[in-house]
Amino acid sequence: MRRLSTTRWLAVLLLSFSGLAWAAEPQGLDALLQQVQQAAGQDAKLNAEREQRFLADKNQQAAMVGKAEADLAQAKAKADAVRARFAANQKAIADLKDKLKARAGDYIQVQGAVKEAAGAFRAIASESLVSAQVPDRMPTLDALADQDGYPSVADLEHFWVGLQQELVQGGRIARFTAPVVDADGKRESREVIRIGSFTAFSGGHYLVFDPQAGALTELTRQPSHHWRALAADFADAKDDGRHEAMIDPSHGSLLVQEALRPTLRQRIAQGGTIAYVIITIGVFGAALAVWQLVFLLRTGRRVRAQLGDIGHPRTDNPLGRVLAAFRGDAAAGVGDGEVLELRLSEAILREIPALERFQPLLRLIIAAGPLLGLVGTVTGMIITFQVIQEQGAGDPRLMAGGISQAMITTVLGLGVAVPMLFINAILSARSRVLVQILDEQSAGLLARHIETQQEQGDAPRA
Repeated sequence: MRRLSTTRWLAVLLLSFSGLAWAAEPQGLDALLQQVQQAAGQDAKLNAEREQRFLADKNQQAAMVGKAEADLAQAKAKADAVRARFAANQKAIADLKDKLKARAGDYIQVQGAVKEAAGAFRAIASESLVSAQVPDRMPTLDALADQDGYPSVADLEHFWVGLQQELVQGGRIARFTAPVVDADGKRESREVIRIGSFTAFSGGHYLVFDPQAGALTELTRQPSHHWRALAADFADAKDDGRHEAMIDPSHGSLLVQEALRPTLRQRIAQGGTIAYVIITIGVFGAALAVWQLVFLLRTGRRVRAQLGDIGHPRTDNPLGRVLAAFRGDAAAGVGDGEVLELRLSEAILREIPALERFQPLLRLIIAAGPLLGLVGTVTGMIITFQVIQEQGAGDPRLMAGGISQAMITTVLGLGVAVPMLFINAILSARSRVLVQILDEQSAGLLARHIETQQEQGDAPRA
């Protein structure tokens, strides 16, 4: 402070001398001394004020430091108390958890068992047809299967009721009204008939349960007409007796596979043009065979009737016409046995074409059926190899068309040839029997005629 005051005095003196030098009229040493003294007094006063302010600030800072230290000590005391309470609470929580585990006992295992059972039953209920009739049980199963806490008594009761409901309804036939989504995507309420948890149908159309839509949906492709008619008859039954119905134990999977199975018309269409050619030939051959079989049956019945009355030949059967021709020749005076034999052979040969009619054509059909089937097989294999070349062999469904054509044409060819083979054998056997009857009767007639002539020739000599 002393050094600072000296410096200030020197500065005041320099200013004073400068002001004296520049003044227009000097004021004298007394005035200068007075100014210096006044300046010195003012500086001392300023220094005293500064010292007082510094001392005041120092005391204030000391007080603030003391207060801060007191606050720090108080905060440390509070923190220690909080730590002590936290440790005590942690210990209390651990003790309570131990007591909870001890008191809960097997309830923790019950929680895991209920969660696992609810998840398994939810998977079953999501595909069960009973859920279409009782849709409000799914939220409860979802809550039990997904929860992390302990299930309540009410939740366990709902779960038990759901299990009992599935068990009881699985053995009942029920009629109820529920929303049904048809093949066009239209949703409407219909009367549904449910057979257990296996099969459901409405209006003759089979239904499956869609868990995403939460409703029954019609199969896009329904099974064959037989199964649909069976469902319609079951729905129209009014009594409580026994009625036939289709049961799908796979909850719709087998029903979908049955619906995807092609009908007979669709299978024939898979065979292509060759399949229709084979069927046309088969139908034509079958019509000819049936016609000839009916003709042979009627002719055989008339021939057997003629055998019972040889003396009165009728022209409505081959045997009667042969007998009539023989008697006509005999009445005309033809006595030579060889000539009569030739005349009988001519009459029999005249009847044979009608008896063996269509047999050569049927044999041709028998041979052509498998050959046409082989043509279809080769064509189908060509289509299959072409698809493999273009698309690869990664997807077997792409090759199904060619393979179907190959197999179907083969089956159709054999299906035409094998029945025609048996039918032709039957026709051939029956025609041979009739021809044999004609040969036997003609030979007998000729023998008796020759014997009669010989007896007439020997009579005069006797």
